[in-house]
Amino acid sequence: MSTHSPLRTLFLNPPSFDDFDGGAGARYQATREVRSFWYPTWLTYPAGMLDNSRVVDAPAQNMGRDETLALADSFDMVVLYTSTPSLKNDIMTAQGLKARNPRMLVGFVGPHPSVLPELTMKADPVIDFVVREEFDYAIPEIARGAKLEDVAGIHFRRDGQIIGNPDRPVIENLDVLPFASQVYARDLKISDYEIPWMRFPYISIYTGRGCGSKCTFCLWPQTFSGNVYRVRSVENVLQEVAYIKKTFPQIKELFFDDDTLTEYRDRTRELSEGLKSFGLSWGCNSKANVDYDTLKIMRDSGCRVMVVGYESGNQTILNNVKKGIRVEQAEKFTRDAHQLGMTIHGTFMVGLPGETPETIDETISFASRLNIETLQVSLASPYPGTHFYEYARENGYLVDSEMVTDDGFQAVNVAYPGISSREIFMAVPKFYKKYYFRPRYIMKVFRRAIFDLSEIKKIAREAREFFRFMAKRRDAEKAHQLP
Repeated sequence: MSTHSPLRTLFLNPPSFDDFDGGAGARYQATREVRSFWYPTWLTYPAGMLDNSRVVDAPAQNMGRDETLALADSFDMVVLYTSTPSLKNDIMTAQGLKARNPRMLVGFVGPHPSVLPELTMKADPVIDFVVREEFDYAIPEIARGAKLEDVAGIHFRRDGQIIGNPDRPVIENLDVLPFASQVYARDLKISDYEIPWMRFPYISIYTGRGCGSKCTFCLWPQTFSGNVYRVRSVENVLQEVAYIKKTFPQIKELFFDDDTLTEYRDRTRELSEGLKSFGLSWGCNSKANVDYDTLKIMRDSGCRVMVVGYESGNQTILNNVKKGIRVEQAEKFTRDAHQLGMTIHGTFMVGLPGETPETIDETISFASRLNIETLQVSLASPYPGTHFYEYARENGYLVDSEMVTDDGFQAVNVAYPGISSREIFMAVPKFYKKYYFRPRYIMKVFRRAIFDLSEIKKIAREAREFFRFMAKRRDAEKAHQLP
C-alpha cells in the first residue's frame, strides 16, 4: 500500500440525455415523463471515505460533456456510474477523459459491469477497471495505492489482458459506512433534486440494501445489492435523520429509498416510533401487503407518501414474475392507506410475461379502481442478469437489444404470442390517458388544488412537461419503426 496522498478521485454520474435519470440511485433508467432526479446515493459512500474526492451529478446539475470533461482535468481517477441503457453514452465520456489525460485512471461501477464485467471491459480500452457489485471499499483502496491485483471484486486490464479478481463479500454491518447526507452537504445542491410526487426540497437516503422479494424483473437485488435485506440499525438511521434535520432545515420531506422499507414489519414500526420526535414528513418504498396497524404507526410518525410497485392487475402475470402479492391484497392495502390519509405513487409495467391486450386493459381497470394519487407506467425491460432476461432470451421473446432509443426514451425489446412490440409500446400512452382523464381523477386533483395556488402552478408545470414528453415519445416511436 502506498504512503502517498490518495488519488484525487471524481465520482461521476455522467452527462446523458435530457431528463435522463439512469444513474446512481435511479430505478427507472430512461428519460422521465416529468423532470425528476434522485440523489446519486451509491456514489456518496466511497466518496465519504476520501477527503480529496468529489461527487458530480452531471444530469441533475445540467452539465454537458464538455463542461464535465473540463472539470475532471484536476482529478487523478474518475469513477463513472453506468447502466445498460447509458453504457454507450458513458463510454463516450470515458473516451473524452482519456483523450485529455491518458494517465487518468478510469473505472466503471453499477449493475451493468457487475453482471457483465468482462464485456464491459471489452467495450473500450479506455476502461481501466470495473467493480462488481458494491464498490464502497474497492475505490478507496485503489485511491490509496493498492495494486489492482490485490483489490477484491474488480476486473482490471494488464498488458492487454482482462483479469478478474475474487469476489468481495457483501457488507453486513452497514452502520460503518459514512452518512450519504454528509456528502450531499459537501458536494451537492439539494435544490437540483426534485421528484414530482414529493414535497420540495427533499432528501433521500438508504436505511438498508437488498430486497427479500423475488421479482424476476427487478434489476437491483438480482445484479447488485442481493436478495437479502441488510439493514442499518434504527439508532444509526435516526442519527443520520438528526444530522439531516440540523444541516438541511429547509427540507420539506425525507424519503427512505430502500427497495422495500416495510419488509421487516417490527423494524418498520421501531423506525416509525423513532421518527416521531423529528416532526418530519417522510415517505418510503413499500410492498402492497402492509397491515393497517403498521400503516397507522407509519402515518402517525409522519409518513405521508409511499411508492408502491403494483406492476399489473392480472394475477397470472403477478404470479409469473413472482411478485408475491394478490390483487385483492393490493386493493385492501390501498383502501387502508387512503383511509389513513396517506398518498400513494403507484408503478405499473406493460410487457411482462403473459401480457396480452386484454391483460393491459385489466391492469388499467385495476389502477382506476385503486384511484391512487399519481402513477408511473413503464415498459418491462429485461435487463441482463435478471431472470426476466433469461426467460425472454430462452423463449425467443427478445426482439431488440437496445434498452433506450437514441433520445433516451425506453425502448420496447420484448414481444409475445398475441401482442406485438408496437402494441406494448403504445400501451403506455393509452394507460396514461385512460387513467388521468377520468372524471373521478380530475375531481380528485381539483379538490387538492382548489385552495392552493402553489399546487395549481405545480400541476400546470408538470402537465406541460408530461405532454411534451408524450409528443417526443411519439416521434421516438416513429423513428424506432416498431413491428
